[in-house]
Amino acid sequence: MRERLLGIALISFAFFCLSVLDATAKYLGATLPAEQIVWTRFTTHVVYAALLFRIWRTPRLLQSRRWGLQILRSLLLLGTTVFNFIAVRYLQLAETISIMFAAPFVVTALAGPLLNEWAGLRRWLAIIVGFIGVLIVTRPGFGGMHWAALLSVGSMVCYALYALTTRMLAQTDSPVGMLLISAVVASLAISPVAIDVWVAPPDLTTWLLLLSTGALGCIGHFALIRAHVLAPAPVLAPFMYVQILWMVALGYLIFADVPGAWTVIGASVVIASGLYILYRERRVGGAEPDAETSGRTGT
Repeated sequence: MRERLLGIALISFAFFCLSVLDATAKYLGATLPAEQIVWTRFTTHVVYAALLFRIWRTPRLLQSRRWGLQILRSLLLLGTTVFNFIAVRYLQLAETISIMFAAPFVVTALAGPLLNEWAGLRRWLAIIVGFIGVLIVTRPGFGGMHWAALLSVGSMVCYALYALTTRMLAQTDSPVGMLLISAVVASLAISPVAIDVWVAPPDLTTWLLLLSTGALGCIGHFALIRAHVLAPAPVLAPFMYVQILWMVALGYLIFADVPGAWTVIGASVVIASGLYILYRERRVGGAEPDAETSGRTGT
């Protein structure tokens, strides 16, 4: 039970870091190509992580028993980052994250057949209620969505699959190795494009913000990996909804995007669904194993 609560706390912190990363990318996107931002984000991520964990002392941490899955996971992380960094140029942060909130459906649906982590009826209902909150925020059909929303959909699908592959690898591979391998593969994959479109940052502030992207990504994804080590994917999935608070706040403080009444109402519904999941975890933690977390479908 304690490990699951720690996993929930870690994933909430991870999404705070990643929200700040998205806000930074949106700000930088006004003057720099998205590919350059993505490349810097992953390259500095590698440097920071290598220094933080002194990887030269324990090179065995970079070993993997499932290299194919590691590379796939890395490319999924690259995909979700590229799609998202381009999308935030054209959409508000609250819009991009609202679309990303569809990811728990994909995670929960696939965690059963892929990970044998079957979500019970109550968790499904909580996730559906949370998604209703997202619909209240976005109100699809009321004025239409920008074409960049399709990029956010691509980012959402990549993220959901990335979360599942993270959970699959967390049982066999080192968290530090996963953190470094994903960044190295992503950096190498996008290097040719980034070099081709490179634009010199115009001032010191831009340089500092650009270099901070790697630190935010490194810390955020390490917390994400540790969370998946401690708790099953269906338990963690609803807590990505907390990110809407960070996104709305950052959108207002940095870009003067004022959330409307629908955003406030929808966010309240989203938060309530996440709190219910936490309540369920506390209720079942000290009792008999819950059917929702023991590999069988619960009620």
